[in-house]
Amino acid sequence: MRSIQRILLQTTIPHADDDWHIGRFSLLRQCLADLRADDGQPLFDVTARDRDALGAPDSVLSALDRSPYDQLWLFAVDTGDGLTEADCAAIGRFRERGGGMLVARDHMDLGSSVCTLGGVGAAHFFHSKHPDPDPTRRQIDDTVTTNILWPNYHSGANGDFQRIEACLPVHPVLRDAGSPEGTIRFLPAHPHEGAVGKPEHDDSARVIAKGRSQASGREFNLAVAFEPSASAGPAIAESTFHHFADYNWDPSKGSPSFVSEPPGNALGGSPEARHSVRQYVKNLAIWLGSGRASS
Repeated sequence: MRSIQRILLQTTIPHADDDWHIGRFSLLRQCLADLRADDGQPLFDVTARDRDALGAPDSVLSALDRSPYDQLWLFAVDTGDGLTEADCAAIGRFRERGGGMLVARDHMDLGSSVCTLGGVGAAHFFHSKHPDPDPTRRQIDDTVTTNILWPNYHSGANGDFQRIEACLPVHPVLRDAGSPEGTIRFLPAHPHEGAVGKPEHDDSARVIAKGRSQASGREFNLAVAFEPSASAGPAIAESTFHHFADYNWDPSKGSPSFVSEPPGNALGGSPEARHSVRQYVKNLAIWLGSGRASS
């Protein structure tokens, strides 16, 4: 009998009404829960939670390697203190036993606690910690929201969508038989995306998708994939958690009060873009559930 994959959607902050708590990813949770196998049975059992109070290991993350979960979708919405040493160690062991991981952050230093994650953390570049190794990219891209410094690539308004480029060879998470090119063409836009890139000495990783700034015209990386091996499960480093947030899929769902930019509504008006987003989520979940490669 086929076993249902168990997915943990987890933020790196304790619940706070006026922040990016896990309730602001409800459309993603429903999208994953609605996915069905050919026999009509659910593909995924989805749990969504915020972290415990700061200052101590999280009760779930610090024991993730001993948990029944098959995948961790980690939304790093903290300002640098969202993961403890014990959390990171257990997450590392979780991937070593074949667990799949998606780690998404945002602009500047938002989510910078992921720097301490082995492997995947090295693909995330921040402002004050682990900056982009290319010094020419250490500059402001989004010039509208002036209190946010680099990295802050402007791919469009929240609620709109961006046209993306699938890098060759096309990775499985970017394939879409229903699109003219056979690849995912659109993802949600965001005014200030973070920076990701291939870690210099990790041959299991490569950039798989790129976007282009609407402010500067500069190309930037959207996602880095880490292929599964005999010693680690598959993983994705994502430039921003806004690719998955309710507010970006449907601005009527609302946002924290500190979001100042006016939203768009192009995604809601485009069946093609909405299909791309849902297909991307499905592809991610299936690929992240593939486990370790055979030795």
